[in-house]
Amino acid sequence: MKRKSVFLAFLVAILTLGMTLPGPSAAEAAQAPVLKPGSANGDVWDVQYRLKVLGLYTETLDGIYGPKTAAAVRKFQARYGLAADGIVGPSTWRALRKYTVNQPEMELLARVVYSEARGEPYEGQVAVAAVVMNRLRSDRFPDTLRGVVFQPGAFTAVDDGQIWLKPNDTAFRAAKEAVRGWDPSRGALFYYNPKTAVNQWIRSRPILVKIGNHVFTS
Repeated sequence: MKRKSVFLAFLVAILTLGMTLPGPSAAEAAQAPVLKPGSANGDVWDVQYRLKVLGLYTETLDGIYGPKTAAAVRKFQARYGLAADGIVGPSTWRALRKYTVNQPEMELLARVVYSEARGEPYEGQVAVAAVVMNRLRSDRFPDTLRGVVFQPGAFTAVDDGQIWLKPNDTAFRAAKEAVRGWDPSRGALFYYNPKTAVNQWIRSRPILVKIGNHVFTS
């Protein structure tokens, strides 16, 4: 019955979400428009959302590139070693895709947390989200969050369909903390449950930390 319920949840999620979860491809990121004071569109809203998750933008998400949006962009640019000109061009877009998430990606990240780590200590849930973000920032993995999550064999919850279970508020909170930079995993790229893992390769990885039932490795 459990597998049947998960499968039904998977079907409902697919029908409900449609194409909302896929993140932008590298080509789409390269084609993103240059945003500057005076711009007003959905891309501005996207940037505002990303910066609000980081705590750099605290105003209403209105899709209007005003002085406070420009100020938040400059803070982001300074943080990641970019020219702090307050203009979202190709370099800033690339950094935004690498270090932040948009709204559908935040939901997907929360789904990973809930499906992979519900029942784990809160710190362990943040650590699972941090592993996803660490992979997003690594050259060894796909360059979109969706690509990281749906990489074949990457996550058990994707393989068994539990990724489509509805995440709770705790999962969203843990996902947000990981995006903001909290990394209890200590930079891990992998994790496993030693009670259930049979893959010898993952067991051979250098252990960084153990949180709850998960071992986090480099």
